Amino acid sequence: MKLSLGPLTYCWDKTTVEDYYQNIAHTNIDTVYLGEVVCNRRRELKLADYLDIANQLVDSGKNVVLSTMTLIESSSELTELKRIIDNGRFAIEANDMSAVHMAHQANVPFVCGPSLNLYNRASIDIMQKLGMTRFVMPYELSKKWLSQVLSHAPASFEVEVLGHGYMPLAHSARCFTAKHHNKPKLECDIICKQHPKGLLTQTQESQALLRINGIQTQSAAKVNLINEMPDMQKMGVDFWRLSPTGLSDIALIEQLSNPSQPLSHDAEDDCNGYWFSQAGMALVEPQNV
Repeated sequence: MKLSLGPLTYCWDKTTVEDYYQNIAHTNIDTVYLGEVVCNRRRELKLADYLDIANQLVDSGKNVVLSTMTLIESSSELTELKRIIDNGRFAIEANDMSAVHMAHQANVPFVCGPSLNLYNRASIDIMQKLGMTRFVMPYELSKKWLSQVLSHAPASFEVEVLGHGYMPLAHSARCFTAKHHNKPKLECDIICKQHPKGLLTQTQESQALLRINGIQTQSAAKVNLINEMPDMQKMGVDFWRLSPTGLSDIALIEQLSNPSQPLSHDAEDDCNGYWFSQAGMALVEPQNV
């Protein structure tokens, strides 16, 4: 089973992003997803910048996939989507059905991102016929579901599962971060740059509930399926995905790349409930499984 690094979901400045991927280039990560997936107003990096980073990562031995927007809202975003698909070198991660359609027309291989809501083997097989080479399981599905899907017939596609990071739970045409700061969406001043890990929200009882990230709502707790890596490998999962959160990812990748180091949960804000068919925010300890 290989390690992959999902697309950056937060709005970091250009220097921070470039430094982050320069560090990633020296890790044992196999595949890196690059591109803006949340909001087209985040223009810290252009497509040309991502392509420069992609070429540097390839020179370091990494495989690169260009990720597309999750919520397409305008004709200008469709134009940018076409530019990504027509990059001429890299496969794409389709996070919206318009990306699937355009990639199929252009005969460009694609990864089905977790936001495509593929909930049965028949749907996945249709995507495979359209050019899908890899399927990223939606975050809210379980080990039991995946096992059943893979048991129907030998898979002619690769399977990827989010193993560590904050889960995107929903996307909206409204920007909640701008709303929090009393700014209209179109005059937001890219205020989300002030929240490099999103904006944590709490219940009235001061319990962490959700993480606001522009138009995206994330889980407050990080998915942590480190302990499930051996079972995933036995099931036939090909890629174990990390979602970027900061330079601390480097140490985690080194830990995962060194079998002699013990693998365990590393924080109180971990969760793994969806994997075990429970509430997503739950944390199921291994001895209870």
